Amino acid sequence: MSTKKIESESLQNISINAFAYELLRGELLPDLIGKELDAILYWAGRNLARKYPLETIDEISQFFEKAGWGDLTVIEHKRREMHFKLTGALIEERQQQKRHSSYQLEAGFIAEQIQKQRSVIAESYEEQKKRSSSVTFLVQWDAKDPVEV
Repeated sequence: MSTKKIESESLQNISINAFAYELLRGELLPDLIGKELDAILYWAGRNLARKYPLETIDEISQFFEKAGWGDLTVIEHKRREMHFKLTGALIEERQQQKRHSSYQLEAGFIAEQIQKQRSVIAESYEEQKKRSSSVTFLVQWDAKDPVEV
């Protein structure tokens, strides 16, 4: 993976309790940030992507796995858009508990990575379907809208 090292290799071998992660993400952040949570998470995801630039779609999927965000796969690739599917135990658990969960952090991360890889402005939108144990992301770009360096 062509990213800067995540603090140290030893961090990758430490497993944390999912309750602790969900406590921060599902309870603390919404209380601290309030109604701007989704917008802030989206831009935080884009910022993280700038700190951890990835060269390929496979590297993005690997990053998701290492970060504990879930399993990310490409389900459709068109000329001006891509569809990704995110699955995993935490996503299933959130859906089973019928709790509203935001995946804007992940959406922003994907958008920024695709923007960097394609050198065009890209945006990502999350879609959650009821009774589904996955989240889909639609990433769109316009080849006529290059990123200015």
